[in-house]
Amino acid sequence: MDFDAYARTAVDLVNAPLADLDDLKALFHGDHAWMRDEVAERDVVLFRRASRRLRDVFEFGTTGRDTDAVAELNSLLAAFPVRPRISGHEGARDWHMHVTSRGASVSAEYLAGAVWGLSVWLCQYGSARFGVCADARCGNVYLDTSSNCCRRFCSERCATRSHVAAHRARKRAAVEDEAGLARVS
Repeated sequence: MDFDAYARTAVDLVNAPLADLDDLKALFHGDHAWMRDEVAERDVVLFRRASRRLRDVFEFGTTGRDTDAVAELNSLLAAFPVRPRISGHEGARDWHMHVTSRGASVSAEYLAGAVWGLSVWLCQYGSARFGVCADARCGNVYLDTSSNCCRRFCSERCATRSHVAAHRARKRAAVEDEAGLARVS
């Protein structure tokens, strides 16, 4: 099982807009593309609630509240239990693991995997590796895979945008300071 991929599904879920069924369907790609056809309107509310709870886990990790992150993950593991099984498709011998029992709903399958992956991530790397983008205009979450646990932004785009804004603010402040000194002189 690729636990990192499961943990990234949690990131994708938290960062997804989830305004309606179309947003939810857009969440399912790659290995989860088959879920797109099976998800229903009733799943939107469940995914929104799970997304908020997973966001809390990232917030707890970012602020050093490991015990709270663990408590919330344990609660989510109880709500979306992992029931592993070996599966293959259409008689092929492409054996792989699923995290829920046969016939489980899309929400049970996806959310159990996301919670399990994030829980394994926390156990392997610690909650300090959970991040919330430092760009105030963004708010996306991410998993810090940097070598020294120093990542602050969800993407290069947000990092650049934030650094450019800070640079411009410093330049503006310097110009205003010069103008203020000129008036005093």
